[in-house]
Amino acid sequence: MWEQIAANRRKSVVLVFFTALLLVALGWFGGEYFWGRGGGPTGVVIALVVWLVMTLTAWFQGDNVMLKISGAKKIEKKDLPILHNIVEEMTLAAGLAKMPAVYVIDDPAPNAFATGRRAENASVAVTSGLLNRLSRDELQGVIAHEMAHIRNRDIQLMLFAGVLAGAIVILAEVGLRGMWFGGGRSRSRRDGGGDSSSIIAIVAIVLMILAPILARLIYFAVSRKREYLADASAATFTRYPEGLASALEKISRAPDKLGSATSATAPMYIINPLKRTKKHMAANATSTHPPIDERIRILRAMGAGSFADYDRSYREIKGAKKGVIPGSALKEDGSEAAAPTREKVSASQREIARQVDDLFYKKDGYHRIECSCGTVLKIPPDFKADEAKCPRCGTRHKV
Repeated sequence: MWEQIAANRRKSVVLVFFTALLLVALGWFGGEYFWGRGGGPTGVVIALVVWLVMTLTAWFQGDNVMLKISGAKKIEKKDLPILHNIVEEMTLAAGLAKMPAVYVIDDPAPNAFATGRRAENASVAVTSGLLNRLSRDELQGVIAHEMAHIRNRDIQLMLFAGVLAGAIVILAEVGLRGMWFGGGRSRSRRDGGGDSSSIIAIVAIVLMILAPILARLIYFAVSRKREYLADASAATFTRYPEGLASALEKISRAPDKLGSATSATAPMYIINPLKRTKKHMAANATSTHPPIDERIRILRAMGAGSFADYDRSYREIKGAKKGVIPGSALKEDGSEAAAPTREKVSASQREIARQVDDLFYKKDGYHRIECSCGTVLKIPPDFKADEAKCPRCGTRHKV
């Protein structure tokens, strides 16, 4: 996969400089429009300051920004043992030197994403809806997919795409508000008007209107190929393609909408949380994710869990002559460590859901009392009585 890692590094550099050029253009024409002839350099300085701040933010705090926007809360192994064990397993299968931090988003919509500047400080976040809906095999497939994004350095690229696109939107929004409140009205009188002044004004207005669209196009520069590669890698990590295929099917059919998702964070998720259809999430020419039904069919048609099998299945389903797997991955096919056998680590969906409920009850201040009959009493923080009665056996417990 070294070709994909190298490509993502190049894209990160191109992304930074492309954003800088777009901001400089927006700053120069905006400066000429609002402050008159000669105001372009001032606008450029402001634009570069915004670009520098956003770039430094993306590099040093971008992952924390994304996690905070998503409402993700960090958890420890004692909070959700099953989830932590799965992340540990997939860390080993992916060959990562350090296990990512684990976060949970309290939202009924099933989804997940990975973020971070590099593998050493990466994080994986899943929603409570994902944990409540998926079996262990399906959850393992989703975590394996996110681990692939970490190993392939996709997370660095998407981090820059999300934070830097915001810089363009900020300048465009400020410019449009300035126009609305009368900015630049006296510029033509001050400069004597003329064709050049009119051209500058038109270009400035067009840039301010198109800037949010151009910011969105940054995401389209991020190839959908990364999702296919992450699916293929997940299948090799788990040796069970059906787990991820079934998980994608459940996530795509869930009616819930992810409340914390924004246009900046949506491309990071395993399935775009902002774009749904009645049956499947369709991907058009400007989508950052491939069609979900296509991803599922490729996984189910690949048979075993190898890169060669996925590449063959991809070519068959897509009707393409060329596959999607880099040559280096095909040469090293079979070198990834297999996940622990499912029989040894099996856990019911009900058990996972119980751990999720216990986690959020604890975070909300509930007190947990285990009765001898097996019932678990969850006492709210505002409970005033000295005793609580077990609804099953009638035993009274001191609170």
